[in-house]
Amino acid sequence: MSRILALKSSILGEYSQSSKLLDAYLSQFDTDDLQIRDLAANPLPVLDFSVATALRATEDLSEEQQKVVELSDTLIAEINAADTIVIAAPMYNFTIPTQLKNWFDLIARAGVTFKYTEAGVQGLITGKKVVVITTRGGIHKDSATDNVTPYLKTILGFVGMTDVQFAYAEALNMGEDSASKGIESAKSQLTEIVL
Repeated sequence: MSRILALKSSILGEYSQSSKLLDAYLSQFDTDDLQIRDLAANPLPVLDFSVATALRATEDLSEEQQKVVELSDTLIAEINAADTIVIAAPMYNFTIPTQLKNWFDLIARAGVTFKYTEAGVQGLITGKKVVVITTRGGIHKDSATDNVTPYLKTILGFVGMTDVQFAYAEALNMGEDSASKGIESAKSQLTEIVL
């Protein structure tokens, strides 16, 4: 059985459609091999000068910066322990939630999850399968307004995770009928994604 790391990033708590879809998808798997990290309920630090310095320095770190490195190490260890990462990524203002961006900022570390070579960047987290469940109020898939899909493909690929599949729930704010169809469409897409 695949070991799964699931990430929730919605700020809507129990009203979150992305979290509900993620929970429904995960319900079919053995919970003994599942770890869920709710990035909104347990927020991570925002990338600022101190955090960026901590993630790049090797000495002379303050106690606060050492805690940032330890947290980053923990997040990366969670990825490394998983075979599959399932990400609930709602679209907020045409991009991913800040909470999910904070996670990426803490796991994208030179020399740890990627390295620079003469041939370019090489991602170091390989052999993982990623499933992204993305919810949107409007209809954006395959259009210029979908910044979520290309960003996630880019950042995941940057650290080595290139086996990425998406399930889309769209038109969730375009009336009850459209929302229902959007949720059912995402559920149907997820049935086709085998771990």
